[in-house]
Amino acid sequence: MQRAHELDAADPLAECRDLFVPARSGTDVVKAYLDGNSLGRPLKATRQRLIDLVDGAWGTRLIRSWDEQWMELPFALGDELARVCLGAAAGQTCFADSTTVLLYKLLRAAVDAAPWGRSRIVVDTQNFPTDRYVAEAVAAERGHELVWIEADPAGAATAEQVAEVVDERTSVVLLSHVAYKSAQIADLPRITEVVHAAGSVVLWDLCHSVGVVPIELDRNQVDLAVGCSYKYLNGGPGAPAFAYVAQRHQGRLRQPIQGWMGHARPFEMGPGFEASQGMRGFISGTPPVLAMVGIADTIELIDRFSLAEIRRKSVELTSFVVAATDSGLSGEGVRLVSPRDPGVRGGHVTLAHPRSRQVYTQLWAEGIIPDFREPDGIRLGLAPLSTSFVEVAYALSRIAELVDQH
Repeated sequence: MQRAHELDAADPLAECRDLFVPARSGTDVVKAYLDGNSLGRPLKATRQRLIDLVDGAWGTRLIRSWDEQWMELPFALGDELARVCLGAAAGQTCFADSTTVLLYKLLRAAVDAAPWGRSRIVVDTQNFPTDRYVAEAVAAERGHELVWIEADPAGAATAEQVAEVVDERTSVVLLSHVAYKSAQIADLPRITEVVHAAGSVVLWDLCHSVGVVPIELDRNQVDLAVGCSYKYLNGGPGAPAFAYVAQRHQGRLRQPIQGWMGHARPFEMGPGFEASQGMRGFISGTPPVLAMVGIADTIELIDRFSLAEIRRKSVELTSFVVAATDSGLSGEGVRLVSPRDPGVRGGHVTLAHPRSRQVYTQLWAEGIIPDFREPDGIRLGLAPLSTSFVEVAYALSRIAELVDQH
């Protein structure tokens, strides 16, 4: 615990913790919140931004706010995210629907645009369930074949595995940048090169990397990407996902959910659909203005302190867990599922034990909030802006006590 106090005292991001809404109300006190990679904590500034929206743009400006700001909000906010977190130029990113819907849109669009004879979708067995389910649905709809990469449960699909299965029959490769169970960071640059060498396109799921791991989409010539905003971006429950479509692909991809907001002239409300140019063509319905409110505050905070500094602390936090596990602080029989190498480890650490489910249930009852992933993983989501070393140390010591009780 002494080491944890020392690390907190030296933390350049320590002041950020006071910017978040305290996780306590009456007798309901969260002693350690370690699930920031599932639902990030809200910033105090977001509360005020919501009030300002209700009293101002919505309450006073009313319908005029659509012309004044809301019609462009998905793209303006998308461009800020692209600049601060994605390593992408403007005009390629927008906020719209849920992660699932955007995955479907981009995967279907890419499959439909693939040259004749390319009828295989590549996905790995350890990908997030939604990604796998969407791939299954699109393959069934379009008569494509699914090609499965048998990824290591404690890792992620590798460039070598991708190279073994992509060829002239591949339409799209769908992979996650950071594995949701193990936190293994996939080799995005090399895998993208491999896919392109086969004449195909890659769709990256950035849900567990955006806001905590540097991403250079333009530099690495990524084709398509989707990510959520309620994890490390602290957008809140129901906050919309974002889509990235490289400029070079925007003219040839046609997303399948044709809605009035994606029309070239939405307010003409004419008899037929004409897709808008650019990222507006990937919008379907009315932008979720209320649900986008919380995202901007975190993007501003990341921009203020830099993604590089956030990544530095993320590595320190996860390395603290790895070291504590090695020293036995987290309990006898607890094993590390996540990579030891911090260079290929994302923002969370998964620990495994035969009694993980019982331990996890007891931790929640005590106000210590990690995550559980089948079959036996306790996943510690460490959000650098809001997580302290002391709360991590406290959680680890309590895990050890519960494990050692039986």
